[in-house]
Amino acid sequence: METPTTTTAAVTEKVVADAEELPKAIVKRIVKDKLSQLSSQDNGDIQVLKDSLSAFAESSRIFIHYLSATANDICKESKRQTINAEDVFKALEEIEFPEFVAPLRASLEEFKQKNAKRKSDSSKAKEAKKSKSEEPVTENGDACENGDEDGNTVANEE
Repeated sequence: METPTTTTAAVTEKVVADAEELPKAIVKRIVKDKLSQLSSQDNGDIQVLKDSLSAFAESSRIFIHYLSATANDICKESKRQTINAEDVFKALEEIEFPEFVAPLRASLEEFKQKNAKRKSDSSKAKEAKKSKSEEPVTENGDACENGDEDGNTVANEE
């Protein structure tokens, strides 16, 4: 018979283990995508066994932990508490994966450009909404756009 402490420890261990797992659907999609790129077949019917996916997920998780621990050490050496992209790049070189640095830098730059465009589009939309809300309002509360107070369109005289 299990004691309450043993049961609690087992449940806590299971919760922590589940929290550290990578999402299986995402791992499967990445693995299948990369294998289909490497495969000479264009049919896309690559099957990956469940055990193989678990191995990919676990090795990815370990790699992420190792990389983040190394980046954290680099960050602490610089007397900072927040890991930045440069720390990750240095960590990749330190753990002997320098071939990942250039593609990761390119991917990060692409992400920043997309994010900047998204922010720019968002601020333009906010400005348009703000300027629209600043249009003159008639007594009945309707905005009049190039019209008189009755809502009749007024031609611009030049």
